[in-house]
Amino acid sequence: MDNLMRVARLHGVADLRLTEEETPEVGPGMSLVRVTAVGLCGSDLHWYAEGGIGDATITRPLVVGHEFAGVVEGGPAHGRRVAVDPAIPCESCRSCRSGYRNLCPNIRFAGHDLLDGGLRELIAWPTELLHALPDHVSDSDGAMLEPLGVALHAFDLGHLHLGGTVAVVGCGPIGLLLIQLARLAGASTVIAVEPLPHRAEAAKRFGAVLAEDAQADVVFEVAGNDAAVNTSLELARPGGRVVLVGIPDDDRTTFRASLARRKGLTLALVRRMNDVYPRAIRLVEEGKVDVASLVSARYPLAEAPAAFTAAIRREGLKTVIEPQR
Repeated sequence: MDNLMRVARLHGVADLRLTEEETPEVGPGMSLVRVTAVGLCGSDLHWYAEGGIGDATITRPLVVGHEFAGVVEGGPAHGRRVAVDPAIPCESCRSCRSGYRNLCPNIRFAGHDLLDGGLRELIAWPTELLHALPDHVSDSDGAMLEPLGVALHAFDLGHLHLGGTVAVVGCGPIGLLLIQLARLAGASTVIAVEPLPHRAEAAKRFGAVLAEDAQADVVFEVAGNDAAVNTSLELARPGGRVVLVGIPDDDRTTFRASLARRKGLTLALVRRMNDVYPRAIRLVEEGKVDVASLVSARYPLAEAPAAFTAAIRREGLKTVIEPQR
């Protein structure tokens, strides 16, 4: 194996450089993975366009990318196609011991802070966080399991009753996955609010109705801005539940407190996902959730800057970079 690999490393705002670096060493409990597909998430776009996300800012050249799949290189699982869980919890804190690994205060996350992510040809990753892909689930489908996992976790927080009504505000990939999950879970009506025509059409294709003046038992806000949050509060019925999935640009969310208070709304906030990869894989394997049609553009690693530019313009749905192309 060549000792060098190609890496796309972010040095600052819109400063993504393709370089060659040494293949990572594989320590105990780790596997070497040849990365085959990386989805660009909204958080990756924050890093690229703003040099940070939330209260985190870029402090060193960073390899972003946390939605990815690949093939194990070497070891007893050589050749196994896998989806990669990007979160490495400490497994010893109270949150981890209580089953809330996504809330671990010591968690390390691919493409965030000091832990490089998947926009490279090879990565060393904990073997226990690699999930085998069924033969007919493609590499790009494998990368889409991470956003599906986020959607599953968010949906769990919604506590939807059978036959209840759902609204989704913001129909990017995670919003469209939430529409599918709501339909699958028996929602009687799924309302979609989305200003971009091509995303609104995708929402309709997955069974949502376009409306802004109805009311829903559970509302999922997936846009990450104050206008979407306030729309979500307006759509929620009295006593309803609003799940905030989106991440705001400036790490601030404001809304009309009187509206939420008078309706007696419950607000839930989403922190990535908990242990949902096995469920996500089953849903895709059994054809119950369509992730494949959400991939609207594919780029080789050498064209990563163009991929980010297109994704920021919201030209399609999901942009995937294929490092091995």
